[in-house]
Amino acid sequence: MAEQTEKSFQKQLGVTGCFKSKDKKAPGKSGHRFYKNVGLGFKTPREAMEGTYIDKKCPFTGNVSIRGRILTGIVRSTKMNRTIVVRRDYLHYVKKYARYEKRHSNVSAHCSPAFRVASGDTVVIGQCRPLSKTVRFNVLRVTPAGSAGKKGFGTGF
Repeated sequence: MAEQTEKSFQKQLGVTGCFKSKDKKAPGKSGHRFYKNVGLGFKTPREAMEGTYIDKKCPFTGNVSIRGRILTGIVRSTKMNRTIVVRRDYLHYVKKYARYEKRHSNVSAHCSPAFRVASGDTVVIGQCRPLSKTVRFNVLRVTPAGSAGKKGFGTGF
């Protein structure tokens, strides 16, 4: 049976609860699990295909399509339930002084249980329909903080 962590019963759309097989297997193992390819060159995680979690806002197993912008940032906070805060650093040009200044913006993004995300990781997020008051993005790929990546300017000012 799938993980039931909410008060109401959670199930995937399009997957029936009554399996006709005699040996009642879990949805992930017997192939009775809905997952999809979000496109744009992003691979579906193995946890999304074989896992038992249920998340209707997950781009791989839920009813959410990715369209619009694809952004990259660094994870700042993972304190919310299935939601992370991503910090995006950029340079803003000041015409008067003909120089750039550092700026940043924070973006809230839904993080599927298929990913293990920690503070400091680099994530790729894709735009989707509004999922809540502040969440309009979904995590598509996670690069752990320890792995090799491109260098940018530091987060402390």
